[in-house]
Amino acid sequence: MYNTFDVIWLGRGGQGGVTAARLFAQAAVFKGFYALAIPFFGAERRGAPVFAYNRVSEKIIRKRSRVRKGDMIVVLDASLLNMFRISDFLKENGRIVVNTVECEACGKLGAQEVYVLDAGGIASELGLRLAGFPLVNMPMLGAAGRISGFLDEEVLERAVRESIEKMVDKNVEAVLRGFKGVRRCV
Repeated sequence: MYNTFDVIWLGRGGQGGVTAARLFAQAAVFKGFYALAIPFFGAERRGAPVFAYNRVSEKIIRKRSRVRKGDMIVVLDASLLNMFRISDFLKENGRIVVNTVECEACGKLGAQEVYVLDAGGIASELGLRLAGFPLVNMPMLGAAGRISGFLDEEVLERAVRESIEKMVDKNVEAVLRGFKGVRRCV
């Protein structure tokens, strides 16, 4: 990896996208890379669209602005696919990971590689909920780690164990299920 590997996280406030980006960066550091997590949101409240970004590199990263085009886009809420042209945020040969069980809608995203994961189902099964909504960030973190091609289960688990204070074992299980359960649609 000579240039940065850039990730765009797109979710809704309260889903944990900013936390997932932070843990993705931490896992990359554990793997020996330089990494940044860059949150980007205003005064939004729960449910509003929120972006977070990662830059990962083998060299020191000096650019700290938000990511305009990502090598990977992680969509925590499939309803956001109707609000944004996801392909506008994607580098050539980029990958998209979507929290959904349906591949049909993903074929129109304009990416050569689209992956899906039922992150909501995993979070619900494990009882990872906040205000009645499933916390999909941990399963999606696992999926993103696998699709990145450079993170493994060990560093993802370590990042969770060192950063999360509540329901640690369930969060680790969610990450591992996401890592194993993500599947390619396109």
